[in-house]
This record gives sequence, C-alpha cells and structure tokens, in this order.
Amino acid sequence: PGNDSTERFSLRWDNGGWVAEGIVDGVDVHYVLRLGADGRTRQFILFRDLEEPDLWLVTDGTGRWAEMNGAERQELRGCREVALTCSPSTTLMPIRSLGLAVGDSATVRVALIDVETLAVDPVDHTYSRLAERHWELSSGDTDRVVRFAVDEHDLLVESSDWYRRRPTPLL
Repeated sequence: PGNDSTERFSLRWDNGGWVAEGIVDGVDVHYVLRLGADGRTRQFILFRDLEEPDLWLVTDGTGRWAEMNGAERQELRGCREVALTCSPSTTLMPIRSLGLAVGDSATVRVALIDVETLAVDPVDHTYSRLAERHWELSSGDTDRVVRFAVDEHDLLVESSDWYRRRPTPLL
C-alpha cells in the first residue's frame, strides 16, 4: 500500500481450499479471495463502504470470469488471478501456484482492480524467482520493477520500496 495505508492480511484453510482476507486502511477496503486447494483464485469479493459487496467476481479456473450475478466479463478472458492496486498481498498471491525454480520466470495475466473506480483491467505481471525466498515482479501496466522477499509459506515479508511486514503481537 501507499505510505499512508496499512494492509492487514490473513490466510487460512477452510472447506477444502484457502481463504485470503485483507483490510487495507487508508483506502478503506476489505477483500476476500477464495482459492482452490491448488492456490488458484476461484472468487474475489470486494467491500468498500457497504455491507453488500461492491464487486464479486468468480472464475471457472480456465480464464473465464463473471460477476456473481452471472454477467460474463469478456475483457478478463485469459486472466488467471486478481490483484488490487492497493494490496501487495493480492498482487503476489500467484507465486504460490507457479511452482517456479530459482532462475525461472513466468508471466501471468491478472485482473487488476482499481478500488476507487472499480475498473478491472487485464495486465501482465512477470514473476521471476531470484533465490529460494527472493522474487522480482515487473508489471505490464508500468515500468516499475519490485523485488520482494517471502517467508516459508510464500507470503510477503518485505519489498524494495513497497512493503514491510510487521510482526503481529500475540494476545
């Protein structure tokens, strides 16, 4: 997130798949990603200021997307994942299912969501595995390259200029 925002993120196993959930303070969004056992996105739900979702996308896992009401999103055909412009955690979720060896790269088409306008645009993200827990991301929508480190679960720890994880205090 930007300098004035904080992302709280959790990942848990639930009912045969993963649930990634986050709240991004500063832009006041709450999102839920439902992932299959393989780590690939199946549903994405975004809440801003209402109890009902502002955006609810589903995928069949083959690159076809629709809104929860059934309206197909043709412009997102071929996207494998979703990412929020304000969320490092969602942007980096694809590395969990890529299976890349050190030195390998892969380009993934993602549905990039602008949380302010709810615009959803397909963008190519190239992920390169530099070392066991070090990666690089370059995005087709900018010239920006971000290097980042992950933990043993492939969750973001820190990045070159984007994010640093703070330990969660035990209660």
